[in-house]
Amino acid sequence: MAIHFFYENSPDKIISLTKTRQWIKLVLAEEKFVLRTLNFIFCDDAYLLEMNQNYLQHDTLTDIITFDNSESVEQIEGDIFISTERVNENSLKLKLRFEDELHRVIIHGVLHLAGYSDKTADQKVIMREKENSCLSLRGHVPRETSA
Repeated sequence: MAIHFFYENSPDKIISLTKTRQWIKLVLAEEKFVLRTLNFIFCDDAYLLEMNQNYLQHDTLTDIITFDNSESVEQIEGDIFISTERVNENSLKLKLRFEDELHRVIIHGVLHLAGYSDKTADQKVIMREKENSCLSLRGHVPRETSA
């Protein structure tokens, strides 16, 4: 029932953690999933490349690796590793704000845990549509107030 954020060789406080948690919970409620534990590990390229090589036998840079730890299809439990270096480079190429690209990558990992795939061209289209739909829900998260 918790969403945690960790930082490995990456700057911390790169997004609003409270709003991001609320947004992810809203997405999971819309998708009819029960949240167990979700860990986001923000890291650099070298850290994620090592993960990619050791666990997936891929020798390429990537922006995200998702590990599903769920014991039930209705529940979400997993670890999502995100290279903030890749996200930053992609945001520059796409001329997007870093935070917007990071949110897309975050929700991409959550959608993988919810059963969405992006292996085929058709699946990629569905995934992108779902990402856009989820990103639009960010506006439904209450604004943070300073105390």
